[in-house]
Amino acid sequence: MVLTSNLPYGQWDQAFAGDSTLTAALLDRLLHHSQVIQIKGESFRLKDKRKAGIIKSRQLAETEVGQI
Repeated sequence: MVLTSNLPYGQWDQAFAGDSTLTAALLDRLLHHSQVIQIKGESFRLKDKRKAGIIKSRQLAETEVGQI
């Protein structure tokens, strides 16, 4: 089974209605005897959206927030 998420484990309870008990039980069962591979960096889909102009680049968005 391959499972992907854009959230670190510490934020998974947000995906399960804020239920930290459910999240802990789920992670316990998923991670037992598993291999965890963390990939750091931007996703290809996000890069493609930035190139197409669908979403703003990270630097532009940070600059605009700083000006408010």
